[in-house]
Amino acid sequence: MTADDRSSRRFDFILFGATGFAGGLTAEYLATQPDCAGLTWALAGRNLARLEDVRAKLAALNPDLAELPLIEIDLADADRLQAVVAEARAVATTVGPYIHYGEPLVAAAAAAGTDYLDLTGEPEFVDRMLATYDQPARESGARIVHCCGFDSIPHDLGAQFTVEQLPTDQPLTVEGFVRAGGRPSGGTWHSAIHAFSRARGYAAQRRRQHRDSPGSNGARRVRGTPPGVRWEARLQVWVCPFPSIDPQVVKRSARVLTAYGPDFRYGHYVAVRRLPMLAAGVAGVGALFIGAQVPPVRKALLAMRAPGEGPDEAERARGWFEVHFLGRAADGQSVHTRVSGGDPGYDETARMLGESLLCLAHDEAAARPGIGTPATVLGLPLRQRLQRAGMGFDVVSTWRDLT
Repeated sequence: MTADDRSSRRFDFILFGATGFAGGLTAEYLATQPDCAGLTWALAGRNLARLEDVRAKLAALNPDLAELPLIEIDLADADRLQAVVAEARAVATTVGPYIHYGEPLVAAAAAAGTDYLDLTGEPEFVDRMLATYDQPARESGARIVHCCGFDSIPHDLGAQFTVEQLPTDQPLTVEGFVRAGGRPSGGTWHSAIHAFSRARGYAAQRRRQHRDSPGSNGARRVRGTPPGVRWEARLQVWVCPFPSIDPQVVKRSARVLTAYGPDFRYGHYVAVRRLPMLAAGVAGVGALFIGAQVPPVRKALLAMRAPGEGPDEAERARGWFEVHFLGRAADGQSVHTRVSGGDPGYDETARMLGESLLCLAHDEAAARPGIGTPATVLGLPLRQRLQRAGMGFDVVSTWRDLT
């Protein structure tokens, strides 16, 4: 796919899923951004009446969007989906769980040479797409970037920011420590329960693939740090390994980017102030995991929150997140960095996905086709956009660790 082919397309981007909670917030964010004013974009979904409702809401924020194009489409209609995707330079989707609904759009984008973004935090889905569509995307020129929300932009770009403060010619160890407050939406709840229900099968698949084995990039090594619960004195918190997709994304970035050094280790943790809080959190997640394995219990859990529901504006205003990173080079050079922002699951996620689309539209993002990560494809230009939009990327302190 040549640059001329892409520039002649009807739309700069199409947003799928704007009738849902996260998608609606993303559309509202884009509607208010000056960088979106000169772009041609559209909303796509199954229900035209609901799309019209979203457009009316956007027009109240920005009258220029009163005639925003709407595309009524079912993702199961492969031929029409291919034709629609081929009209856009980029597509983004908030339609999950992605393991159930995500593949058709990835397949269409990879075939059409159309850039693709999503909000998935589902490791099984990402692995499946990587195995199936990386080569077709490389051949067509499409850049496919999963995990463009709280999973996993703060962690992936935060680890990259931390590495930039350290020497690139020696082994590096980085650990990320997550603290956050906020309530999940119905869509996120459903994705989590479905992921829990499939976790044992996925774990067996990962063991077969040996995707995280050392030496996966020639002479360079990328590994995890030893897991375990501990007291982290520098941050004054208890930490426990955080079983999210984020460490996989960070390590994928490290395999591609040589700035992460010849031997890179990464650990990812949830952090709390008091040990009883940590114990309660572990017990709660464990109970959900066990319940998700039993079909009647899983059905009851899914019924607790409906897709499309989410916290109201007042609740989101109380949301927050901080991810602290401690990085250390082999010679003892050390750094403490922090990525911070507001409501992690929705306001900030809408900002991250929206700015990722604007980054593809306006900035010199990496031209490497295929399935990449936020750090390998969007990297510094996206981080600068997010900083201008109010997300913090800060160096807290540096020191030399002689132990």
